[in-house]
Amino acid sequence: MFNLFYVATATAGEQPNSMAAILSMVLPLVILFAVMYFLFIRPQNKEQKRVAAMLNDIAVGDSVVTTGGFYGVVLDVTDDDVIVEFGNNKNCRIPMRKSAIAEVEKADAATA
Repeated sequence: MFNLFYVATATAGEQPNSMAAILSMVLPLVILFAVMYFLFIRPQNKEQKRVAAMLNDIAVGDSVVTTGGFYGVVLDVTDDDVIVEFGNNKNCRIPMRKSAIAEVEKADAATA
């Protein structure tokens, strides 16, 4: 790969090309950053965009699963909050943040 040992032990009489020495030290760091970007940063950004799009597309009648594992149906939607009805009990309506919703299943057009 790169001869970093040669760069580190070069004597004063035979100095290596300074551009090659700098490149041989910087190139592995650039490659490491590129690998980290494509393995960690890019997938995380794509997941954040997917979750944001899912939360923005919530509509009345959608079935949702909360981060606590509760299943419910959306009754009302505001900018940051939703009102979710849980179970068959029509009196169990709980307002919650959109960020507390883990999954959304869109309501069918036939049932809506």
